[in-house]
Amino acid sequence: MYDILNSELINIRRDFHKNPELGGSEHRTMNKICEYLDLWGIEYENCVADTGVVAIVRGKNKKKTYETSPCIAVRADMDALPIKEETNVEFKSANDGVMHACGHDAHTTIALGTAKIIKSMESQLSGDVKFFFQPAEETTGGAERMINEGCLKNPDVDYVLGLHVDPTIKTGFVRLKYGKMMASSDEIIIKAIGKSTHGAHPNDGVDPLIIASNLVLSLQSLVSRNLSPLNSAVLTIGSIHGGTKGNIIPDEVEMTGILRTLDQDTRDFMKKRIAEIVENVPKAFGGEGRLYFRESYKALINNDETVNVVRETAEKILGKENVVISQFPSMGTEDFSYFCEHSKACFFNLGCRNEEIDAVYPIHSSMFKLDESCLEIGVKLQVENVLKLLRVGRD
Repeated sequence: MYDILNSELINIRRDFHKNPELGGSEHRTMNKICEYLDLWGIEYENCVADTGVVAIVRGKNKKKTYETSPCIAVRADMDALPIKEETNVEFKSANDGVMHACGHDAHTTIALGTAKIIKSMESQLSGDVKFFFQPAEETTGGAERMINEGCLKNPDVDYVLGLHVDPTIKTGFVRLKYGKMMASSDEIIIKAIGKSTHGAHPNDGVDPLIIASNLVLSLQSLVSRNLSPLNSAVLTIGSIHGGTKGNIIPDEVEMTGILRTLDQDTRDFMKKRIAEIVENVPKAFGGEGRLYFRESYKALINNDETVNVVRETAEKILGKENVVISQFPSMGTEDFSYFCEHSKACFFNLGCRNEEIDAVYPIHSSMFKLDESCLEIGVKLQVENVLKLLRVGRD
């Protein structure tokens, strides 16, 4: 069944790795994906969300006794990062300052390999299988744009599968998480407004540095005193800017930070409390607070039914001892979360760590490498996941 060789997967991945493109600019990547799809006779639409591709294999074994047939989707992100590669691999980035340091070249390769095999089985498929080659995961969030442009429609997608290579897990292992897996993200911008005066006469002004200092301390109490200890959130103020000279009290101080939460109720509650603190603490010092949120990705919440299917598949292929069930979520973010809102979705981690070849560096590192034998494992897992979900969708 697996008529795509690991050597073929490696060649595909190395080509993508050598020619990385930033989010929104994945034009060569898109065209290369389309070349493979054309070669294998797979139907597709390109230029979705500008540089994305939606491919489909239409099952030809749909029994007329069923009014509907299940539709499964496999998602792969394609964009690279603005990082100068410092590895010594022969296929290192030819685009200076841009690198596949997050493994999206591997994700794209695994989805292509899965598509080729699924296409070879189309006469046996009881439903349709889509493949989402998604741009801009690292930047503006291509998943939401693809959804808005209809990738989950015609036919409607019942299940979505996604994976991410993980250098903290040895090759041959996978890690799964039921329910809440990754956090939502909001950027916070706060302005503490005071009144400038000479530092020798602070009573003639309103010191926004004092306001900002008290805001930081007050905001840090939210997680420890306003949330249940059984819930999770992260509130970080990462920058404070204000003032021009040591003997001048400035008019204004600006702070920026992030809020990470694991569900919408907690997200809404934390934003409400942040707004109340930013409004009221400055008043105690005679100043004013202004707050701005820039919303980013939503929390990634896996569907337990779909996780069960992926778990069974992974235990069958890799062995039960090589399937790790994570107890705690990550406070990182992933725009696969938007697919989770609309379909029964599962996102999981695929091990790619191998100390013998120095594939030990974290994602987003200029030294990131992966054990390429994970590519064939990823294809086998996704093919079996698709086939099992097509059967589940029929029951």
